[in-house]
Amino acid sequence: MRINILWITLATLMLAVTGFAQVKVAPLPIKERTLPNGLKIVSVRDDTSPTVAIHVWYNVGGKNDPMGKSGFAHMFEHMMFKSTKNMPNEKMDRLTEDVGGFNNASTWDDYTNYYEVVPSNYLETLLWAEAERMVNLNVNDKNFASERDVVKEEFRQSVLAQPYGRFFEYINSLSYTQHPYKRGVIGDLDQLNAATPSDAKSFYDLYYRPDNAYLIVVGDFDQTKFDAWTDKYFGRIKQPRSSIPRVTVKEPARTKEARFEKTAPNVPFPAVAITYLAPPSNDPDIAAIRVANKILSGGESSRLYQSLVYKQQIAQEASFNLDNKVDGGLLYFLAIGSEGKTSAELEKSLLEELKLIQTKGVTPSELAKAKNQLIADAVESLEDNDGKAIAVERSIAYEGNPNLVNTSVARLQAVTAADVLRVMKKYFTDTNRVVIHYSNDGGAK
Repeated sequence: MRINILWITLATLMLAVTGFAQVKVAPLPIKERTLPNGLKIVSVRDDTSPTVAIHVWYNVGGKNDPMGKSGFAHMFEHMMFKSTKNMPNEKMDRLTEDVGGFNNASTWDDYTNYYEVVPSNYLETLLWAEAERMVNLNVNDKNFASERDVVKEEFRQSVLAQPYGRFFEYINSLSYTQHPYKRGVIGDLDQLNAATPSDAKSFYDLYYRPDNAYLIVVGDFDQTKFDAWTDKYFGRIKQPRSSIPRVTVKEPARTKEARFEKTAPNVPFPAVAITYLAPPSNDPDIAAIRVANKILSGGESSRLYQSLVYKQQIAQEASFNLDNKVDGGLLYFLAIGSEGKTSAELEKSLLEELKLIQTKGVTPSELAKAKNQLIADAVESLEDNDGKAIAVERSIAYEGNPNLVNTSVARLQAVTAADVLRVMKKYFTDTNRVVIHYSNDGGAK
């Protein structure tokens, strides 16, 4: 009896370790077409629930902010909920929330997205509304002033009022020397104050146009009717003749370590960030880096938590992060100290953990566990229509191809321990390092 129980236990453990490595995820049945005005349309029919997820993705983000006007893309995200030629202010809320759905938007370094989930019989209405604000937004003094104030208050609350708000801004601003990623997304109070409604209208005309956007719809709809509606509402929008400016700045490779000491008010415990330049978001190494990310930082059983938080008790938080970006993101270790500990102690321990994974690699069980976690996350994210739309949108944003969503799990499954060891040696060099120590300013204003 003991032997049987032992074998059952071992078999269960083996399944737990290797199970997801064999998972095959059914591909999304993606349909693509492009309207004559340049709008790219991606649709996925799924009648599992009587809903539709509608995403409109614009190829403009924080990195496209005009020089001297940091935060413009973010502010414009807010303005897109104001009135249009044929809709009053906040009409998108009425068209979605009043029928049991929801809507929102977000601005990233590389793109801005707008999305709604509604009962599928409201699809045509939302397609009209998205086309309406793509071309008929009222960029007037009143709307501009109100949304600029909203963004300025968001900056105060999320950056100035938070003990570690400035710290996270420093991670970008001190890690890049040339690329506009150094400006961040949320904006700058002085530069927002200097912006004008005329600047906003120019930004809208330049980037909010069909040939700079994707329409992504996933859910319960009739394909023939959907195609007709997109032709009817989006097809009549004219394609501007002007070209769309693109960011061509290349962040130069680092040649030596850089170190910074930063302070701020009301910082209860010291912190440290150690950043490295990452490859572009479509680089094949990203899959192995994601696996390393899980091994180092995936929950309380991860290496960094076990070492710095649980065993050494020098940190209340310790993580490794992949900030994926189209033109090359950041890889960074981050730790916030526990009572009485210093940022120097945190840095020393983080670098010891880095050295350990660079010399000893990862174990088969760590590799299998990390891949299982990532594949479980990927499968779970595709459970509803909005999750599928988000996955398609991310493939467009970071890999330039919606169909690559159907190979993401296979690419994770293919990662080996040798791949993880190779990327940890390749990107985490002494000369590709920026170290930021962050602490209380002692009461200075």
